[in-house]
Amino acid sequence: MYGISSHGGPYVPIRAVKVPAVRDGRDFRGRCSLARCGFRRDPGRVTENRPFAAVRETHIGVVFLVGDRVYKLKKPVDMGFLDFSTPELRREACGREVALNRRLAPDVYLGVAQLSDVDDTPGESLVVMRRMPDDRRLSTLVRSSAPVRDAIGRLARVIAAFHTTAERGPHVDVEGTREALAGRWEASFAQVESVGGGVLDPDLLAEIEHRTRDFLAGRETLFQSRIDDGRVVDGHGDLIADDIFVLDDGPRVLDCLEFADRLRRLDGLDDIAFLAMDLERLGAPELGELLLDRYAEHTADPAPASLRAHYIAYRAFVRVKVACLRHAQGDASAADEARLYADIAVRHLRRGAVRLVLVGGLPGSGKTTIGGLLADRLGAVLLSSDRLRKELAGLDPGHHANAAYRDGIYTREHTTRTYAELLRRAGELLARGESVVLDASWSAEAERLLARDVAKRTSSGLVELRCAAPTAVTEARLRGRTGSLSDADPAIAQAMAAAADPWPDAVAVDTSDTPASALAEATRLVLG
Repeated sequence: MYGISSHGGPYVPIRAVKVPAVRDGRDFRGRCSLARCGFRRDPGRVTENRPFAAVRETHIGVVFLVGDRVYKLKKPVDMGFLDFSTPELRREACGREVALNRRLAPDVYLGVAQLSDVDDTPGESLVVMRRMPDDRRLSTLVRSSAPVRDAIGRLARVIAAFHTTAERGPHVDVEGTREALAGRWEASFAQVESVGGGVLDPDLLAEIEHRTRDFLAGRETLFQSRIDDGRVVDGHGDLIADDIFVLDDGPRVLDCLEFADRLRRLDGLDDIAFLAMDLERLGAPELGELLLDRYAEHTADPAPASLRAHYIAYRAFVRVKVACLRHAQGDASAADEARLYADIAVRHLRRGAVRLVLVGGLPGSGKTTIGGLLADRLGAVLLSSDRLRKELAGLDPGHHANAAYRDGIYTREHTTRTYAELLRRAGELLARGESVVLDASWSAEAERLLARDVAKRTSSGLVELRCAAPTAVTEARLRGRTGSLSDADPAIAQAMAAAADPWPDAVAVDTSDTPASALAEATRLVLG
C-alpha cells in the first residue's frame, strides 16, 4: 500500500498500520473510532489529488493525513540541533510547535493529542491540525500562474502585523547583530565547502563569500540601527510558499521553525525575505518584490535596498547548503537545485553591493546632470558639492554667489570644509547600507584620497568617473544654462582646468552626446 504525497511525490511504503486511539486537541487515553474523532467519509472530497488517508515521512517525523485532519508524530531522534529522544521531549516539542504556530494560524493548529495503545498504555504525543486544501497552496498557485497579487498584499499585511506584536528583547536582539549573521554565513560557507565539491563553480562560490564579507564588514551601524529600532523579532524563521495556503478568508501560514529559538529570532526583513526568495525561485520575482514593498509600507521600514538584497541572498544560500548536503547524501538532482539557489544569491549580492561613486569634471562637463541620473538609476543617495557649499555658508542653494576664482565661498578653506562634510555624510550613509553618488569637481588629489579612505573604511566599492566634453561644448553650456546651482563661468572653468591635479584613476565618460548615452556608459562602468 502506498500513500500519495500532498507535495506531489511518493510517500514511503506503508506495510502495516496500527491505528491507536486519538482525540483532537487534548490528552486522551482510551479507544475511539474515526467517526468519534470527527472524521466523516465524504466521497465528494476524496479525489485522486486528495486521498482520504496518506502518510508522509521526513527525517525527523511522520505525518498522517486522515480526512480533514493532520497528525504529526516526532521521531525519537537526537540530531544535535534538535532532541526528540524521549517521550517527554517529544511531548514538549509538540506543545511548543502548536503554541508558536498558533501565532499565525490559530484555527489550524488544534492542539496536542495523546496516543494510547490497545492496552491503554500511554503512547506518543502528536500535533493535531486542520488539513489544508492542496490546490490553495501558494506554491501551487504561483506555478500555475494563478492571479495571486491580492493574496500577496494580504500576506504582507499579515506578516507585518505578526512582526509588530512578536516577542522582542535583548535575548532576541543578540541574534540580529552583524556578528550573529556573519557567523551563520560562515557556518554555511564551511558546510558547502566540505560537501559541495563538484556542485558549485569555485569562482562563483568565492565571489559569494567575498561579496558577503564586504557587505558585512562595513555595516555595523546598519545592523545596530535595526536593533535600536526594534526590527529584530521572534518571527517565523522558515517562510516558504509550500507552507502557505491562500484561503478565501485570508492566508494561513504554517510550520514555523520551532525547534531552534535562535534561528527564529531575526530581523523581520530577513524573515519575509525568505518568502520573497522562494517566490523568485518559483519564477515570480515580481511577486517577491511586491511582497517586500507592501511589507515595508505596512511596517514603515526604512531598510536600504542593499539590506533587502542581502537577506534574499542569505536565504538563497541557506538553500544552497541544504541542497549540497542532500547531494552529498546521494540525491543527484540536488546539484541543479544548489546551482539555481547560488545564482539567486550572487545576483542579489551584486545588486546589493554598497558603492561610493565619484562623478567629477570641470564646470559644464555635465557631471551634475549625469550624477543625478546615475543616482536615480542606482537607487543611490545623491550629494552635491554645489548645494552643500551654499548650505554651509548659510545661503539658499538657488542663490548665486558669483565670485572670482578661489574667492568668496570658493576659497581653499571653504572648499576643504565642503569636501570634508560631503565625505562625512557619505560615510554615514555607506555605513547604513546606502550607496552614494558624489557630484563635485574632484579636481584635487587630496580630496580623492579622502574619498578612497571613506570607501575603504566602510568596505564599499569605489568608482571614479570623470565627465568630459570638448571645450566648445562646455563653454556653450556654461553660457546658456539656467537654474544651475553652480556659479562657474568659462573663465573660472579655464582656471580650474589649469590648476587641476591629474586624475589617472578615473574613467572618462563622454558627455558630448545625449544625457541618455552618457548615463548608459556611466551605468555600465559602475555595474560592470
